[in-house]
Amino acid sequence: MVITANNYFPLSIALQHLGRLFLWNEIFLVMCRLFELYGQETNLKLFVKDLPPLQDAGPQKCLAFSVDGSRFATGGVDGHLRILEWPSLRVIVDEVRAHKSFRDMDFSLDSEFLASTSTDGSARIWKAEDGVPLMTLARNSDEKIELCRFSKDGTKPFLFCTVQKDDKAVTAVYDISTWNKIGHKRLLRKSASSMSVSLDGKYLALGSKDGDICVVEVKKMEISHWSKRLHLGTSIASLEFCPGQRVVLTSSSQWGAMVTKLSVPADWKEWQIYLLLLGLFLASAVAFYIFFRNSDSFWNFPLAREQQTRPKTDSLLGDAQSDDPNVWNAFGPLDM
Repeated sequence: MVITANNYFPLSIALQHLGRLFLWNEIFLVMCRLFELYGQETNLKLFVKDLPPLQDAGPQKCLAFSVDGSRFATGGVDGHLRILEWPSLRVIVDEVRAHKSFRDMDFSLDSEFLASTSTDGSARIWKAEDGVPLMTLARNSDEKIELCRFSKDGTKPFLFCTVQKDDKAVTAVYDISTWNKIGHKRLLRKSASSMSVSLDGKYLALGSKDGDICVVEVKKMEISHWSKRLHLGTSIASLEFCPGQRVVLTSSSQWGAMVTKLSVPADWKEWQIYLLLLGLFLASAVAFYIFFRNSDSFWNFPLAREQQTRPKTDSLLGDAQSDDPNVWNAFGPLDM
């Protein structure tokens, strides 16, 4: 399906995932217009709706849904920030001069914070509930913060940002409890045009301005996959992880959309975990049985050396000499 809107090229797209993979029930915006898709993969129906709060908003550089789907944010080319309640479209934030011009934005996993970056290299943190600006991320005068993404594994509350310093590009990590930078590392080693985090938070993907992508394991901050010249000579415009598989979808103006399978270790499936637990249980049962059969029980103590040569019948029938009537005479007469 190809979507066009009066010969205008889509400047930005935001997706709200309401269904599973291949069962489409998603909502996305192209230029300030709402498109709703219903049906299955082979039978899609498209409905176009207008959004009154964004009717005269102008071109929007950034669009983002919160993780829980309750809020929707837009960042205009003119630096205007809007945060709307979804789907009521009640305006929560209407900040005219949030930035000089928006570059990127992302909601935190708990939908509490919104991070945004500007074309002038600055980055700000907003309270998503009421739009209160919390702070501006610290940077040196020769550094420009370009892209931003929050971690999504639920245990490590970090904010990843791509930082450009002259011709040197690094990925910086900020602790969202203090908003201090805790480190940085050169991963892509070139300017990034797009960034994405997998839904389980295990991997971070970076797309370059000349068509390369690299996928980083967040736990080790090491590159696990690298595809060079995937979109040869063209900036990667969008980069997203597939929800159910280790696959990424990339797009560019020259080469269109591409699907790339990642060369990363496969994840454990739920049935594989249960099978492993069953195997461990059976192995434990076999080990216990072998131990029980080869060990002495309470009623079967090991015999002493002098007892090992005695016939087994002695232990069952007693000493044969005990039947001799003269054995009682050995004690002599009893004094009554």
